[in-house]
Amino acid sequence: MKLSPALALAWLCILPGCEQDAAPGLIDPAGATIETRIRVPLGFTRVQVADGSFAAYLRQLPLKPHPAQVRLYDGRIKENAGIYEAVVDLPIGDKDLQQCADAVMRLRAEYLYRQKRFTEIHFNFSNGFRADYSEWMRGKRIVVKGNRAYWTQAQGPANTYRDFWAYLEVVFSYAGTRSLAKELMPARVGDLRSGDVFIQGGSPGHAVIVVDLANDRWTGAKVFLLAQSYMPAQEIQILRNPDSLEKNPWYDADFGDTLSTPEWIFSRADLKRFAEP
Repeated sequence: MKLSPALALAWLCILPGCEQDAAPGLIDPAGATIETRIRVPLGFTRVQVADGSFAAYLRQLPLKPHPAQVRLYDGRIKENAGIYEAVVDLPIGDKDLQQCADAVMRLRAEYLYRQKRFTEIHFNFSNGFRADYSEWMRGKRIVVKGNRAYWTQAQGPANTYRDFWAYLEVVFSYAGTRSLAKELMPARVGDLRSGDVFIQGGSPGHAVIVVDLANDRWTGAKVFLLAQSYMPAQEIQILRNPDSLEKNPWYDADFGDTLSTPEWIFSRADLKRFAEP
């Protein structure tokens, strides 16, 4: 596994109070969403986003009361050794399924489901099989035999949230960073947008998603927030920036050749995004 220097230091950070705090004034403990909890650095303004957009959805993700600890799928706590600043308040089930790429797919699918854009919810399995939620809605289910997958009619049409979550658990089981990296479109850091994904496909690989953006209207500088899940399956968390005392948890878009996050290092070439219809 490819670990960042910040994570290596985190192993030494086992005493209470060792965690890196957010920069002064950037956290409003009373805030219940990303937008209201995490203030922008001095001189910056949040980028305007369209109502009903994926960017707007991500910015309004609900957060657990501050301070919160990340829980794993089995109820255990993930200690916060300088890794996360906030915890997204979305249930993840009790199976070891929602890991890094799964969390990215889950956020995209949740947004489309709320928008009733059901035909746009689809992900590819690692074997190339395309799992369309519109087929699942018709009562079809996926049979996997070895490296082969196919649809079979199993029940009548249904589209409850319970059906939707059952679909996601199947996707989580058979898709991952490798398949998602192939499915996403390449993107440029100079055109960074909310909803973009830094991803390295592999076993293991890793993926984090951009959940908010702000810029300085005078200098043009841009900063962004990142969210992730990890292994084992765990709640989605807003990452701290291990390299910035002044802007943590915001990251500078002008980060150079490599992006160092608390548990992984990415390159500029790892940036991708979901295709829009």
